[in-house]
Amino acid sequence: MRNFVGLEKSNAEVRQAMLDFAYHLTIGNLDEAFKAIKLIKSETVWENMAKMCVKTRRLDVAALCLGHMGHARGAQALRDVAKEPELNARVAMLAIQLGMLDDAEQLYMSCGRYDLLNKLYQASNQWSKAIAVAERHDRVHLRSTYYKFARHCELSGDIGAAINGYEKSETHRFEVPRMLFDNIQELEAYVIKSKDKKLLAWWAQYLESTGEMDTALQFYQAAEDIMSFVRIWCYCGRFDEAISIANNTNDRAACYHLARQLENQERYVEAVQFYGKAQAYTNATRLCRANQLDSDLISYAMYSTEDDMVICAQYYEETGANWDKAIMLYHKSGQVSKALELAFKHQQFSALQHITSNLDSSVEPETLHTCATFFMEHQEYSKAVDLLVLAKKYLEALDICIDKHISITEDMAEQMSPDKDAEPEYKRVLFERIGECCMTQGAYHLATKKFTQAGNRVKAMRALLKSGDTEKIIFFAGVSRQKEIYVMAANYLQRLDWRKDPEIMKNIITFYTKGRALDSLSGFYDACAQVEIDEYQNYEKALGALSEALKCINKAKMQDVSTQEAKINFLKRRIALLKRFVQARRTYEENPEEAIKECLALLDEHDIESGVRSGDIYGFMIEHYASTGDYQKAYHLVQELKQRLPTASLAYYVNNEVLNQIYQTMGAEEGLLGDMPAEEEEIEEEVPEEFGF
Repeated sequence: MRNFVGLEKSNAEVRQAMLDFAYHLTIGNLDEAFKAIKLIKSETVWENMAKMCVKTRRLDVAALCLGHMGHARGAQALRDVAKEPELNARVAMLAIQLGMLDDAEQLYMSCGRYDLLNKLYQASNQWSKAIAVAERHDRVHLRSTYYKFARHCELSGDIGAAINGYEKSETHRFEVPRMLFDNIQELEAYVIKSKDKKLLAWWAQYLESTGEMDTALQFYQAAEDIMSFVRIWCYCGRFDEAISIANNTNDRAACYHLARQLENQERYVEAVQFYGKAQAYTNATRLCRANQLDSDLISYAMYSTEDDMVICAQYYEETGANWDKAIMLYHKSGQVSKALELAFKHQQFSALQHITSNLDSSVEPETLHTCATFFMEHQEYSKAVDLLVLAKKYLEALDICIDKHISITEDMAEQMSPDKDAEPEYKRVLFERIGECCMTQGAYHLATKKFTQAGNRVKAMRALLKSGDTEKIIFFAGVSRQKEIYVMAANYLQRLDWRKDPEIMKNIITFYTKGRALDSLSGFYDACAQVEIDEYQNYEKALGALSEALKCINKAKMQDVSTQEAKINFLKRRIALLKRFVQARRTYEENPEEAIKECLALLDEHDIESGVRSGDIYGFMIEHYASTGDYQKAYHLVQELKQRLPTASLAYYVNNEVLNQIYQTMGAEEGLLGDMPAEEEEIEEEVPEEFGF
């Protein structure tokens, strides 16, 4: 067995110790294993024991074995690899130190440490395997693997493989020229063949350093290095060719270099032009100021830095001309106050208007107020208001809006809103002033918002009522929860066609109830009752509505007690009359004569019209007599109805067919056509039963 190599000439005690070591190591009894091998002195035996530790993965025992072997490098390698998290990676290092490369390869593969496997292949000169592992599993080290392979090939004299490796590692632009520099012809051939722009530019620089300018120009052109191309032309004094190339390419670096050379040649106009193309505006403005090129200065200064703009503006100011350009530059550089000062001083109105159109709150309030005063004097009220708002002169701005009829937009109103840390009283006054201004201009929704922010919900509701936005009125009343607002909303809803919209009727009742306006609610129920009588002749529902009205007026707390008592008595009287008529119609089925007698009695009441329409009573009796065949009495009642209600249409109270039958039977021609008005449109919607009757 190979684990016992070196023990052939050992005595029986040593061989027994080796057997005991293998046994105790296998079962994991380290103490007994260490005791068993104390007598072994052979390095070969210790090496075999260390290899045995590779199989058993016992690095602690392996460290002891390496110590007895005197293998310092291996012991150091084990200490260095102790930081690796995978056990197999640490064991693989032990295998490498013992020359067990196949075992190390398998261990690295088993734990997935292909980076270490790559290093193993490189160290063992297995480059094909190293590259294969890097391409498949360790791509993060692929370039470095190619580079090391190229270095290996270079040292081995395989130049072609080395070039290929350097190219794949993307280090060929430096390494290949270094490697081939002793063979200039081969290097030039490589550069031309590669067509790499950086290599071509480097080769052009080399040729330039040797004085081969014409050839260098060719390579610069092939490398598309415009700046170097122009630099060579300038060096050769051929500025026309350099200018042509710079104009055609607009390369910034080339234009800048050409501008510097033209400046040295005192060709300042052309130098300024190329400084501008290079976007070197500071140099362009410097040259313009130094050579009084004022017409070109402004075009470059507008694109320069803020500090340079100020310098150019001061230059214009010192020359005493072109004030508009100085103002423009001060404004562009952020020195708005200085720009405005010059504009006012030299009466530059067009420049002033341009500046004020871009002002913001960062400008000093005094400056903004001065501008506003200027626009007020020139009747530019809208601009004056905008500036006063920026200056936070809100009340003054509002006065102008009211006096000069300047519309307040929502954005303007928001800009006028005071800061959160402003005094509460100031905030209230300002919001109310904004709301009042919006009210006068018809911006009712905006006025509502501002009155609400001021805490005056009553004024907010008044503004909202003027807008006529029913949905928002109902919502605002619901969220405000103020008695006065509930009543205002209910009064508004009563002006709508609540007869055809059950939801509006429901909201009216709800708002009057929540607003404790029981007298108004009583009046609404009274109106509902009258609708039932006038439009539907439904006295049962009218009686229910009047009963609700009486309950409300009884609970109401009116200041004028006498008026309340009068309303109560009036409602009681109406209810009494309605009850008699309703009861008469109910008893008609059982006792028609009693019902007719009650109707005749009702007609004798002097205030019958306050509760029951006399036309409905006559109509009821006329239809009764017509149904019994007593057309004489029916005709007599028709005549009485005409005398009592001379302007009324009989067809409104009596069915047309019944009237025609009466007239035909009695041989009367009067009223056959006149009493038959055009049919009224059929009422499709019924008033909902919201009253609980």
